[in-house]
Amino acid sequence: MASMQPQLWVDGAATAVEFYTAAFGARVLHRVGEGEDIVAQLDVEGAVFWVAAADPQRRRLSPPLVNGTTGRILLVVGDPAAMHARAVAAGATPTSEVAPEHGWQVGRVADPFGHEWEIGHPL
Repeated sequence: MASMQPQLWVDGAATAVEFYTAAFGARVLHRVGEGEDIVAQLDVEGAVFWVAAADPQRRRLSPPLVNGTTGRILLVVGDPAAMHARAVAAGATPTSEVAPEHGWQVGRVADPFGHEWEIGHPL
């Protein structure tokens, strides 16, 4: 069985782990490093991803450094409205409310680190 585990590069990786824990109920599976210069593996309801410190010298660029982002993360959960509200309460900026769209129940947020998230599930 194949799986994908994206790695998000952020300014302030330890702070990002705290945010994803509060916003998405993420569990830390693995963490190395000190201070804000860490790499951590997180799990949200079985969806696994990594957070690491951005490092322009290694071409690991954060969204603020490039004044945008090159993609969006789709987080598929059982209750998109509850997760969307939880993320907004934790400090995410809502970019669309949860509603039916293209056969999905989906809403969008931007996290404080510049990454775009779509939170939803297929109808």
